[in-house]
Amino acid sequence: MRFLDATAIERLLDPQTAYDSQREAFHCLGSGLADLAERLILAGTDGDALAFCYAARLRPGTPAVCKFGAVAPDNSRLGLPSVHAQILALHPRTGQLIAAFDGEAVTTLRTPAATAVAVDHLAAPGPRTLAVLGCGVQGRAHVRALAGRVSRVLLWDHRPGRAAETADRLAPEVPVPVSAAPSAAAAVGAAEIVVTCTTSSTPVLRGEWVTDGATVVSVGSFAPDRSEVDRALVRRAGAVVVDHVPTGLRQAGPVVGAVAAGDLAPDTLIGLGDVVANGRQARADRHTIVYYNSVGLGVQDAAAVNAMLAAQTRQEQV
Repeated sequence: MRFLDATAIERLLDPQTAYDSQREAFHCLGSGLADLAERLILAGTDGDALAFCYAARLRPGTPAVCKFGAVAPDNSRLGLPSVHAQILALHPRTGQLIAAFDGEAVTTLRTPAATAVAVDHLAAPGPRTLAVLGCGVQGRAHVRALAGRVSRVLLWDHRPGRAAETADRLAPEVPVPVSAAPSAAAAVGAAEIVVTCTTSSTPVLRGEWVTDGATVVSVGSFAPDRSEVDRALVRRAGAVVVDHVPTGLRQAGPVVGAVAAGDLAPDTLIGLGDVVANGRQARADRHTIVYYNSVGLGVQDAAAVNAMLAAQTRQEQV
C-alpha cells in the first residue's frame, strides 16, 4: 500500500490531467458507467465539525474509492485549513487497499477542474470577466484553473484586505489581471462567470446583482444548511444544473430551499453528467442565467485517483 502526499498529488494531477479526469467523471456518470453511493453527512452541532463520507467507482475495472473528512469553517481562526480529508483506494478485483491519498490536496485540484468542465459546457462564449467570492484555498485554486478562460479576475472576501492580498499573491501566477473588487455586488455585477467559494450558511450572492447571460457556480453550498446564493438567483436562473440530480435534491442547500419554497420544480433540474455525456443543452441563449450548484461527488475523487494511479504506473515503466 502506498501513500501519496500533497507533493506527489500535485506532480501526478497536473491541471490538464485534473481536467481530463473530471470530464471523464461526469461522462461516466452521465452514461451510467459510474457506481455512486449516497453521500453521507454528519452535521456538526455545538461547534463540532461537519463530517462527510463519499464512496464511488468511476467505471468497471477501476478502484473503488472512499473519501472521509470534515469541514470546520472556524479553523481559519486557528490557522488551520477548513477542510481535512483522506482518500482510500481498493484494488478493483481483490478489494485490497492499494493506496491512500491526502484528501485535501486531491479536493483542491479536482474541484476547480470540475468547475472548468462545467464552465466549458455551460457558459456563453466571448470575452468574460470572472468574479470569485471567497479567497481561501478553493477561491485561489479556482482563479488558477479558470484564468485561461477569461480576460480578467475580480475577487471579494468577507474579511477586509484579504481579497487585495490574494490578488497580489495570484498576479504573478496567472495570465490575466487580478484585482480586488470594492464589494461582492460590484464583483458579481461586472462578471459573466461567478464562482462562490465559501462555506456560508447565509447568502453572499444576491440574484439581483447577476447580469443577464452570466453563469454562476456555487461550490460551497454542499449541504442542506449551506446556501451561498439567495432564492432570487434560483428564480432568475433559466437553468439550474447540479452535479447529480438525486444528490442535489437532498444536499445542495439553495436547491433544497428553492424546492421546498415552490420556486423550483425538481423535474427541471439538469445533471452535469447529462450535459457532458449526452449533449443536453442547459443554456437557451446568450442571455440565459445558468446556475450550477456543485456539492462534490465521490466519482470525482474516483476519477482523480484513477488518473493518478495510471500516471504513476506510466512513470514507473519509463
